[in-house]
Amino acid sequence: MNTVSSYIRPIDFLDVEKFMPLVKSYIVDFYKCPIPFDEELFNHITSLIKEPVLGKQFVIEQEDEFVGFATLYFTFSTTKVSKIAILNDLFIKGGHRGKGLGEELFEFALNYSKKHDYAVMSWKTASDNEQAQSLYNKKGGTITNDHWINYEIKL
Repeated sequence: MNTVSSYIRPIDFLDVEKFMPLVKSYIVDFYKCPIPFDEELFNHITSLIKEPVLGKQFVIEQEDEFVGFATLYFTFSTTKVSKIAILNDLFIKGGHRGKGLGEELFEFALNYSKKHDYAVMSWKTASDNEQAQSLYNKKGGTITNDHWINYEIKL
C-alpha cells in the first residue's frame, strides 16, 4: 500500500499548465494516440472547469506532484430516466502504480457520483488491461455484457 500521503481534488485554472503533461502522457505514452495540439488540450481541460455540468477532472497529488487523474463526464440515460456519470479516464503514472492510488481515485469518483445523485457510474476498459479489470472487479464493478455494440464515426 502507499506510504506517502496523497490528496485528491478537482483541478482548477491554476492547475492546467501542470496538468497538461500528465494528460499528454496518458494520451500518447499509455494509449499510443497522436500527440494533441497544446491549444486543443488546453481548451478541452478548461472547458470542463468553465462548464462543470459537462464533467469533472480530479487529480491525485503526492508531495506537490500530480501522479494521476480521473475524468467524469455527465450525461443522461433515457432508459434509466436519470443522469449518469461516465468514468472516461482513470490514470496513474508509471512508478506510482500498484500502490493503491488507482483505488483511491476510483473511490473518489464513485463517491462524487453518489453524492451528486447520479444513477450509475459506468466505464469501459481495454480487454487486455488486466490490472484495471482487477481493480474494477475488486470494487464491485459489473461487466454488463449487454447486447450493445459500440460504433463511432470520425468527424
